[in-house]
Amino acid sequence: MSKLPLARLDRLLANLGYGSRRDVTDLMSRKQVLLDGVAVRDGGLKVPIGPDLPTRLTVSGQPLDPPAPLTLLMHKPLEVVCSHREPGRSVYELLPHRWRARIPALSSIGRLDKDTTGLLLITDDGPFLHRVISPKSNIAKRYVATLDRPLKGDEAEVFAAGTLMLESETDPLAPAVLEPLGEREARLTITEGRYHQVRRMFAAVGNHVTGLHRDRIGGLALPESLAPGDWRILTADEQAAIFG
Repeated sequence: MSKLPLARLDRLLANLGYGSRRDVTDLMSRKQVLLDGVAVRDGGLKVPIGPDLPTRLTVSGQPLDPPAPLTLLMHKPLEVVCSHREPGRSVYELLPHRWRARIPALSSIGRLDKDTTGLLLITDDGPFLHRVISPKSNIAKRYVATLDRPLKGDEAEVFAAGTLMLESETDPLAPAVLEPLGEREARLTITEGRYHQVRRMFAAVGNHVTGLHRDRIGGLALPESLAPGDWRILTADEQAAIFG
């Protein structure tokens, strides 16, 4: 059985966004950091980073934030962006404020534009992020598109052919699966992640997407119970389901 990794308590708290090392020292001096109910004053104390740490360690009366690696499942709402740099309100503003200072930083796994809703994964786990987005993993993403004009009837065949070219690109798209849901609504499953791909695919066949929602990544579906703007920690079983 492998030993749990150890971390200096002051460095751990600083990396989780509780403040600078000096801020953390101040919290300890005011008996705001408790381990198993006992105040900790020594910032150099090394603590095991195990799954039970948030239940053993409290800061200002609250359980410790989850240490890295951390992956979140979010129902992204309209009018928020997935970038730290892009103008406008971001998905990171939906998380606790101090989480923006976490080291390593949280990043979205791929992006949804501000007019697209649905399943978004946010993580500080670099290997997991790269595994999800790697072309070798061939992870399918499923979207529900609302369209400006009625489907013509040949879109499924065109998308499945693997020959569709997007404007300003030289490589054809990989085959995609289209399922009509109504006259102006369709479900589309793709395995690539090109810029605004779904919108550009429908534009290539003479239509315009007026609403777009992602409801699945791999074998992971967006829970119906998760309202727009809500999020929760992704479980180990859910992580595995992505690749199942």
